[in-house]
Amino acid sequence: MSPMLLASLMMIASGSIHALVNGIVKGGRDKAAARALTDGSGAIIMLPVLPFVTPPDGAWGWLAASALVHGVYLYALIRAYERTDFSTAYPVLRGTAPVLTAIVTIGLLGEPASAGDLIGIALIAGAMFLLVIGRHLDRASLGWSLLTGAMIATYTVIDAWGVRAAPTTMGYIAWLFVMMGAVTPVMFGVATRGRVFRSVRSQWRPGAIAGALSIVTYGLALTAFALGPTAPLAALRETGMVTAMGIAIFALGERVSWQRGVAVGMILAGAATILAT
Repeated sequence: MSPMLLASLMMIASGSIHALVNGIVKGGRDKAAARALTDGSGAIIMLPVLPFVTPPDGAWGWLAASALVHGVYLYALIRAYERTDFSTAYPVLRGTAPVLTAIVTIGLLGEPASAGDLIGIALIAGAMFLLVIGRHLDRASLGWSLLTGAMIATYTVIDAWGVRAAPTTMGYIAWLFVMMGAVTPVMFGVATRGRVFRSVRSQWRPGAIAGALSIVTYGLALTAFALGPTAPLAALRETGMVTAMGIAIFALGERVSWQRGVAVGMILAGAATILAT
């Protein structure tokens, strides 16, 4: 199996697991507490790993920048989820990310991309926004969703370069999760004046599950970025929207519309185009 094919399969799996993590957070009674639990649990799981991995020398700056951007991303994500449906916010924030990632990595940083890659990215991003047509999305919800998408693109680029700068992929992954687990609970604790800590007891189980899954989903993504180009791989991760739609319909009780079927077809066509190049 070629490195690019392996990376592509990792990204597709990462996207589905990522949608599941976000579904758990969206379904939580206190969404800020759910996210704080997710990252806090991830850090607790990864702490015992630190003595056994190579320190990410040469990538500390990337790690610090990533932790900062992740903080902004998570705050904007929770604000978006508090204001609108999962199936409305998720396509906007995930659809924005691959377009911005492609602009930065291909247009500004000069990473290679084929015509098939560009067509696939366009199909996947277009499918995301098709899912929002006809749905209520007020200005604030749109603003938080777009900011979330911009932060996803930013940390994607940072981590793609950071994991390549680190001596080992696992060292970068372990330290990133520990740093995020330190930043996120403190940030949400301050933002909610301690409310998240009072909510932990009632929803720690799904938070712990989401924390373990977040390690799997982003660990797969970072490993994939170490093997192949950023833009097409980032777009492939958005195939997780198919899983997200299933969660929205069957777990969260959100309505089905004709756009969903068309969007699924576009997402799958975009993924097939990227995989074929």
